Amino acid sequence: MDTSSPQPPSDRPVHLEKQAEPARPPVARVAEPELRASDADRERIADLLRDAYAEGRLTVDEHAERIEAAYGARTMGELATLTRDLPSHPATDPATAPLPAPTPLPPARTEPTAVVAVFGGAARKGRWVVGSQVRATAVFGGIELDLTDAVFESPEVVITVNAVFGGVSVRVPENVTLVGSGVGIFGGFDVREQTAADPYAPVVRIKGAAVFGGADAKARRGKKVKEWVRRQLDR
Repeated sequence: MDTSSPQPPSDRPVHLEKQAEPARPPVARVAEPELRASDADRERIADLLRDAYAEGRLTVDEHAERIEAAYGARTMGELATLTRDLPSHPATDPATAPLPAPTPLPPARTEPTAVVAVFGGAARKGRWVVGSQVRATAVFGGIELDLTDAVFESPEVVITVNAVFGGVSVRVPENVTLVGSGVGIFGGFDVREQTAADPYAPVVRIKGAAVFGGADAKARRGKKVKEWVRRQLDR
């Protein structure tokens, strides 16, 4: 028999304690360098690398290696490392870097696609618009085509040369690709081919024939073109 005296009831009200819900873990945010890069981000870094190459800050091999890495980059951090050692560029933080303001330039001249010199001479120099096709015909005359300050409207320019007892001379910037497929018949057809480090650089193709005449094409060192329509390569 339980002889213990019953405990007096407490005057305090009885409250049911609610079991606390487990705290939800905070949503993890991706660090800035791990953010996925967009095509615009890659293109912006490629532009900065082209400027650095034009200023002599990068060698041909360094520029080619970094351009390839820029278009293959997946994250903002990978892009940032490509320009970290280049001064005065905001590319160390590509996510917040503003686009560089374009430098205003005088308008380029629009010229006919055909250049003809018969018993005389003709020349194209300075700031002129180069389309996809140019025809140069020299008969007992001479033609000079200077593309070093030209504006390239097409990613590929085909120059068709016909020199009969005459000559055609072509000069291009050093940062374009130059290829030739012409023939010389009792004459000379000399194209000093080169491949640009930038896979998006314009391509200039020289074709045609020199009969009892001559045609030559080569790059002019120290001259670089920066205005062109870039080719869309498969990545």
